[in-house]
Amino acid sequence: MKRPTILPVLVLCAMLSFSCSTESVDDKAELATEQIVVPQAKEIEIEILELINDYRINNGLVPLNGMDLIKSQAYSHTDYMVAQNSVSHDYFYQRKAFLMDHTGAVKVNENVAYGFTSAESVVNAWINSDAHRENIIGDFTDFDVSAEKNSQGKWYFTNIFIKK
Repeated sequence: MKRPTILPVLVLCAMLSFSCSTESVDDKAELATEQIVVPQAKEIEIEILELINDYRINNGLVPLNGMDLIKSQAYSHTDYMVAQNSVSHDYFYQRKAFLMDHTGAVKVNENVAYGFTSAESVVNAWINSDAHRENIIGDFTDFDVSAEKNSQGKWYFTNIFIKK
């Protein structure tokens, strides 16, 4: 008599262990985008975006569109650099993967900087650097930027570019 009661239990266990649901994956994706922080743009950030787009236009390129999901990733990284008190590209591949997964980006690059006191000074520094300028004039469709001050009042910057 024990065999007939074991068989339904085994079937139930097998069904539960092999069942799949896309709802949990969708829920995780929704949570990932619901938990992002998109702060209001600061004046210096708006100026940086305008200066970069002006540079692109003056070089015969189309301006880039701003995007909240990019801003969220730029902000998160800038906040990280402030906390570390160090300029870096740490965890770039996680930001890249997030943007590829959630925006349909096929290409993601970033510029970072530290210590510049104005939008014009940081954008000029990026333009005067071959690698940073390549991002500014690159084949991208969207971008955004974050600028945050540390406790000593020094600015940290993250500028992310994507191509969709």
